[in-house]
Amino acid sequence: MTRPRPQLCHIHHISHSCGMTCQLLLAPFAPTTVTDNRLQLNCGKTDFAWLTTNRSLHRLPTMGSTIGLVTVVPSQSLCDLGVYFDADLTMRTQVQQYASRGFAVLRRLCSIRRYVPTSVFWSLVTAFVQNLLDYCNSLLVDLPANLLQRLQSVQNCAAPLIYRLRHSEHITDALLSLHWLRVRERVEYKVAVLTYKALNGLTPPYLSSAFTLVADVPSRRRLRSASTNQLLVPSYQRSTIGRRAFPIAGARVWNALPSDVTAAPSLAVLGRRLKTELFRRCYNAV
Repeated sequence: MTRPRPQLCHIHHISHSCGMTCQLLLAPFAPTTVTDNRLQLNCGKTDFAWLTTNRSLHRLPTMGSTIGLVTVVPSQSLCDLGVYFDADLTMRTQVQQYASRGFAVLRRLCSIRRYVPTSVFWSLVTAFVQNLLDYCNSLLVDLPANLLQRLQSVQNCAAPLIYRLRHSEHITDALLSLHWLRVRERVEYKVAVLTYKALNGLTPPYLSSAFTLVADVPSRRRLRSASTNQLLVPSYQRSTIGRRAFPIAGARVWNALPSDVTAAPSLAVLGRRLKTELFRRCYNAV
């Protein structure tokens, strides 16, 4: 449950300019709000956090807030629908948790490797490891390379396990034969698909209205980009998290794709062309 941002700033005595840089996942609300809406508050599972940049964390209150009859201290990370959000929006906890889960699954699968054929084991790794790495991975767009490398290491361990490779053998050929995109390209694939859906009315209006074609901007109709499917990249202020916003990241990923991909007539055709393009980027030097 959330409250309007100006009201939250007034309650916690925060300047409105500071409040504009943060979001509250679960805002404190009065006991009357719970009663009026016939809600039963589970105090043991109630948690909230201020989401802002690392530089602005010191400007936010550190004292606990009263939710119902319990005082809850702001958390440094929250879990919502299986996704971990850090207070500074770095997604570091998300990467650490999913990398740890991926290695744990691989250790369990390793114990049965000798009893199943390669094709079956490949399906098991895809179901339990690849799907784990792909879950909500669009939130990982434009993360630093050192964070994405932690997830990539899970994939790098899964490939030789399927083909029973030695530690000294290269895994590039294994990844090629498995037709696996690397983690960064898998993230870009998900963002590009979401962008295509938004442009073609396959998403809710709040996502569909997030993009503007360059051809629809009067001042840019004479540019060469106006004859393509390129999107207008909105300006942003904060380089650490601003470029990761969906309207910005989606437009940047979309504009980096060739015209035959962005002009795909259907979602199925887009998926095939997009994977071919990203697969070429992954292993172009091989």
